[in-house]
Amino acid sequence: MERRNFIKIAPLAGLAGAIAPAGVLASAMNERSASPIGAAIPDRQYQVNLLHRIARPVVENMSKGTLKKNMPLEKGPGYGLAVEKVTYLEAFARCISGLAPWLALPDDTTAEGKLRQEVRGQVLQGIANAVNPSSPDYLNFRSESQPLVDAAYLCQTFMRAPEALWQPLDNTTKANVVKELKELRRIRPAYNNWLLFAGIVEAFLLSINEEWEPMRTMVATKKIQEWYAGDGFYSDGAQFSLDYYNGYVMHPMFTDMLKVLVDKGQWAKADLEQGIKRMQRYAELQERMIAPDGTYPALGRSMTYRTAAFQPLVQLALQHQLPEAIVPAQVRCAMTAIMKNIFEMEGTFDKQGWLQLGICGHQPEVADVYTSTGSLYICTNGFLALGLPATDPFWTDPAAEWTAQKVWSGKKIKKDYHVNY
Repeated sequence: MERRNFIKIAPLAGLAGAIAPAGVLASAMNERSASPIGAAIPDRQYQVNLLHRIARPVVENMSKGTLKKNMPLEKGPGYGLAVEKVTYLEAFARCISGLAPWLALPDDTTAEGKLRQEVRGQVLQGIANAVNPSSPDYLNFRSESQPLVDAAYLCQTFMRAPEALWQPLDNTTKANVVKELKELRRIRPAYNNWLLFAGIVEAFLLSINEEWEPMRTMVATKKIQEWYAGDGFYSDGAQFSLDYYNGYVMHPMFTDMLKVLVDKGQWAKADLEQGIKRMQRYAELQERMIAPDGTYPALGRSMTYRTAAFQPLVQLALQHQLPEAIVPAQVRCAMTAIMKNIFEMEGTFDKQGWLQLGICGHQPEVADVYTSTGSLYICTNGFLALGLPATDPFWTDPAAEWTAQKVWSGKKIKKDYHVNY
């Protein structure tokens, strides 16, 4: 089914239960589409191809020391940062944080395995270049405040794939990484989700047995717990705002940070377990927000981060910790539908293959004052489930309808109700 035909039938979705046999709507929607990435291929192959299409310009250029030379510098209206000092670390660190679980899979002789090995080599060389003062792509950790944010994603990369992306680095590169991370202590984090950025940097240092600052992890943990608003949502600071920051930052970084603290005997396991339960509730609500056609509400700041909004859902799938009411195949199918809606829209990529500002296509007007080209590569965090092997039921189980498809075709669903944990 071509995209133009799909768009024609989409307004009829609400009538599907009345005019079509059960399952026809879901089948039609999953059938999409004729795309530049490939049509009618298995979900895993589709997602691998798409992830590589997104990441290739960043990791390939970074490995060659040409990221600063070749990456475009598109900025949101009223952009207020020093773009050339911050956007390149944004692009690289955010991009590889989503690649990490996939790159952590063992090598094999399949086409995917060979591609993964190639990309892993590019990422490792890119990391070395990022912290090498002699490299044309030596990245800025030492001026401005924004590098604290993106260094946190670099740390999350190492925490997600230590054997693949940290241990293979040479000793000089490791020492350079640690040196740059400790320089970030000059930055006083904002009193919101930025506390987690400071905390996860210190948690990573702890994980590799480096000197660390417990105060930064303690403040982050205590404040995030204090800001829990209920029913799976944290407030990003003292005042609640309805956006996707629980997906972009709060749940994934909070639980990743706590896991290190618990594993190192620095925090109570019960707090991690509570954090995961709250993340599961949030993910359960996220899955219900995905419409039958694979769209979702476009609301709040940072909507240009695209698939990163669903990071909790796919991270729980990766960890085999999805809520009981959600089967893995419905997450796979829902996320693939979302990806097709976003990344097959003309204008999402420019002619050279770089991401452009927007949600679905090129929509620079929706970008925030802190959003530039580099910011967009956080979207790879919607692909974390690729860290599951191809033999995992997430990929091998038959296609399954997600909740909204069941609702609007008159099928049985689980009743929803708020939770108190």
